[in-house]
Amino acid sequence: MPPLTEHDLERHRQELRVHCYRMLGSYTDAEDLVQETFLRAWKKRDTFEGRSTVRAWLYRIATNACLDWLDGKPRRVLPHHVTGPSDPSVGFGPRTDVPWLQPFPDHELVAPSESDPEAVAVRRETIELAFLAALQFLPARQRAALVLRDVHGWPASAVASALDVSVPSINSALQRARATLRENLPERRSDWRAAGEPTAEERQLLNRYLDAVQRADLDAVAALLAEDVRTTMPPWPMWFQGRENVRRALASSWDPALEGYVGEFSVRVVGANRQLAAASYTRMPGEASFRPFAISVVEVEGGLFTEMTAFHDPALFPVFGLPAEISPGDR
Repeated sequence: MPPLTEHDLERHRQELRVHCYRMLGSYTDAEDLVQETFLRAWKKRDTFEGRSTVRAWLYRIATNACLDWLDGKPRRVLPHHVTGPSDPSVGFGPRTDVPWLQPFPDHELVAPSESDPEAVAVRRETIELAFLAALQFLPARQRAALVLRDVHGWPASAVASALDVSVPSINSALQRARATLRENLPERRSDWRAAGEPTAEERQLLNRYLDAVQRADLDAVAALLAEDVRTTMPPWPMWFQGRENVRRALASSWDPALEGYVGEFSVRVVGANRQLAAASYTRMPGEASFRPFAISVVEVEGGLFTEMTAFHDPALFPVFGLPAEISPGDR
């Protein structure tokens, strides 16, 4: 067979990044591991004999690179995995000692070839935060087995070969992994499935929310929240459960007269994890422009928001193709 080229590797970069993201729960680490995968693959290119596809060979290398990376590292989490719900009257500082889950930009989920049936399958696979968070509860090798078998559809024999274990061992690991996954998915979800595109009604709900945020209309925001809504904002460890608690937390941060005031908002719609999402910018009094504040990923059920995860990390904004600042005229 002809020798492998850099193009043979690069054409799989996007889907490998998604695969590594599922394994690691971090966009930043996933990007590093794709580079490590290509480095390992290039060093081993002379050993590729064509017994499998280049794609399958790269997935095997990427999976094992992720397992090496995960060895001894704690899982990535969201605030409600760390502590109980918070009192809105009590504040805590951000925690940098906790490895927080990160979102993934939708524009990097687009397959390189619309006509490639494998790529189309990858695009349909679930990438939503609830699934990613539940995956992190699995031991690394169980996580790898479940992603390869249940997400990518590999036969158990291929998974066993990739992880260098027996088929009975893989089947046993999958049984345990599936049980753990079910235990850690939200109560509203008894299983996981590929996420569909947000509906027109859900997009309209998001637009109403963004409008209310820009107007700092607390009543309008509260009216869009489910009674048992949960809001989190890593790297802050506190999180709030219930509409009234969320309202109280927002009231303290939206009031210019209070010490916790975060500023005036400018918001725009983005795509993250195949879910409704928005990027928010803030401007304090006297400042000339709006600065990155958070990427928020939301869940909707019954026409109301049931979960809102705001990732307060300005370093994520370039990842989502967003500007470093917004002028008041572009708001």
